[in-house]
Amino acid sequence: MASYDAKLRIEGTQDPPIHVVIDLTDDRMVVTAGDVEVADWSRDEIRIAALLDGFHVRAEGEEVVLDIRDDAKFAVELGLRQAHPYLRRRIAALLREQESAGWSPEAEAAEPQSNSAI
Repeated sequence: MASYDAKLRIEGTQDPPIHVVIDLTDDRMVVTAGDVEVADWSRDEIRIAALLDGFHVRAEGEEVVLDIRDDAKFAVELGLRQAHPYLRRRIAALLREQESAGWSPEAEAAEPQSNSAI
């Protein structure tokens, strides 16, 4: 799984967004800002919606908005099926590109995952 650069803001506040890294590994979403772990959620614990202003993540009674640089890849990796039209077009283009390169989500899921560090 991959890591994604993003900006995180808390829905309903005027606080400026913070730069974070989102790691999607082992069916978890880990959010870090520098050396600080901001959140570590099982993907079963959260609800994600792709809206025009970013990915709205609801967890633990809070809602945060993630503005992901590589939004189409992030959506595909999460398996999101619903998004606004602009993101759907970007997802479709990414899937066509991956298909022409011989990549498929099913093939990646079937590959054994290695836990060893390189």
